[in-house]
Amino acid sequence: MTTETLTIETSAAHDGHADPTELQIFGFWLYVLSDLVLFATLFATYAVLGRNYAGGPTPKEMFDLPYVFGETVLLLFSSATCGLAILAVQAHRKDRVWIWLAITFVLGLAFVGMELREFSQLILEGHRPERSAFLSSFFTLVGTHGAHVTAGLIWIMAMIMQVFTKGLTPAVQSRLLRFSLFWHFLDIVWVGVFTVVYLMGVM
Repeated sequence: MTTETLTIETSAAHDGHADPTELQIFGFWLYVLSDLVLFATLFATYAVLGRNYAGGPTPKEMFDLPYVFGETVLLLFSSATCGLAILAVQAHRKDRVWIWLAITFVLGLAFVGMELREFSQLILEGHRPERSAFLSSFFTLVGTHGAHVTAGLIWIMAMIMQVFTKGLTPAVQSRLLRFSLFWHFLDIVWVGVFTVVYLMGVM
């Protein structure tokens, strides 16, 4: 093999490498699609098991709709403040980015706190996941969403630190955009949870 041939092959191999940012974006969308499958499965499971009460409480007996509506308002507002953070990114306003992210974090933390309070109250009243198929599917669906929101809160803290230390570099902006898509995705899933589990359950 001549030196010229080796140079051409090396150059071709280098050109065939994918852009790391493109790979990250592709990986992110694969993750979102896997989450769609996960939540679709949990919704389907709830649809099948959601009326098997085994002599236990029904949704109408359990749920405090105004309380859950308060949770929903918090998450909807957090989605709006997350959107404002992305607008600040596009305007290259570093100070506003971390402020809106911090507000999003507080709203998301309040949502998780209210959800944990709801779960603890249900368990104290004896409405444990093992009591019926309905309760098992309820705790699994709502708890999985809550776990995702908690992961999102950790992601927010990491992004605030990166904005402080690195500024609005292209890499940081890309991560912020992906976080925003993830957070809005969780908001959409919660609207489905509120409608299917809580609203339809009480009606």
